[in-house]
Amino acid sequence: MSSALLQNKHAVLTGAGGGIGLATAEAFVREGAKCTIVDIHPQASEGVVALIEKAPSSVQYVSTDITNLQQIDEMVATAIARFGAIDVLFNNAGIAIFEKLLDSTEAAYDKLFNVNVKGLFFVMQKVLQHMVDSGVKGSVINLSSQAGRRGEALVAHYCATKAAVISYTQSAALAMAPHGIRVNAIAPGVIDTPMWKQVDAMFAQLEGLEIGQKKEMVGKAVPLGRFGFPEEVADAAVFLASELSRYITAQTLNVDGGNVMS
Repeated sequence: MSSALLQNKHAVLTGAGGGIGLATAEAFVREGAKCTIVDIHPQASEGVVALIEKAPSSVQYVSTDITNLQQIDEMVATAIARFGAIDVLFNNAGIAIFEKLLDSTEAAYDKLFNVNVKGLFFVMQKVLQHMVDSGVKGSVINLSSQAGRRGEALVAHYCATKAAVISYTQSAALAMAPHGIRVNAIAPGVIDTPMWKQVDAMFAQLEGLEIGQKKEMVGKAVPLGRFGFPEEVADAAVFLASELSRYITAQTLNVDGGNVMS
């Protein structure tokens, strides 16, 4: 059911080939937005292809490596050329690597910070510059994580990158407030996406568990007693992208079933 909350808005969504990103693109389209879907893969995923087939005049796919600043520039230009000024950025692209702290490698550190911090920051910077130049009073939504709220033994670098997202969100929001541009973040908890198969397998290896055991334990530990769904994060994104949140900026919204209270 749509209430056209994003009618005539152009949204750019990174890391939107599947999971939370794709669910958010689908929600944005239902609310009337035109969407530029961005992911690193050369070809669009099946889910993105299906969305394009469903709404061919409202969706395009752009393959981009967000660690490459030239490719970010080209992506922004391609987005504008098709759908005009960018009103919303859903800055979602990110990766996770699991390592014991004492076994952690420089390569893992560099890769995580390159994508989750450098890539996210420069996508945000380029889109914000466009918004300022175009006079767009837009909304930027950065994807953090409950891991950005606290440390975790097996994902120290990942937690640090997601804490950095919260910090950059606050700084950008203050810098952009005079331009009428809002910058917020979402901190999802445990969300039932395909990535959790990989996460569960990593925990099984590192903690000596059976496949599926960690996921079951984690879901039961959530105060609401279950994993979240990508659509539930997407609903929060629709709110932050729309005029319903017009007096909200510099905030990080927890969508985590009560895991973190702040």
